Amino acid sequence: QVQLVESGGGLVQAGGSLRLSCAASGLTFSSYAMGWFRQAPGKDREFVGTISGGGALKSYADSLKGRCTPSRDNAKNTVYLQMNSLPPDDAAVYYCAAGRGLGRRAQEYHYWGRGTQVAVSS
Repeated sequence: QVQLVESGGGLVQAGGSLRLSCAASGLTFSSYAMGWFRQAPGKDREFVGTISGGGALKSYADSLKGRCTPSRDNAKNTVYLQMNSLPPDDAAVYYCAAGRGLGRRAQEYHYWGRGTQVAVSS
């Protein structure tokens, strides 16, 4: 059974930084690209970034490039999302997902975590 468990969310001040983690089990982790998505109340789920199975390739949402960086540690079956200079608009539930390619669409990912809440105070 595949499980993805996000952690690291919480309340951060505007302009601050946060690192989210996603621990995976039940799959050959290095064979999967890992994506990050987010969803704010009343909005559609939005692509944040993704990283290839080996970690060499990354893709970012244009609006977030430079502020949000995915990384991974395949020895720990964990993917990370480093977020810097957070504005209040970055508040959302952040999800990690596992898929076979560096897709930007949610439907391209097969497995999903339950999300971790990020709140940004102004």
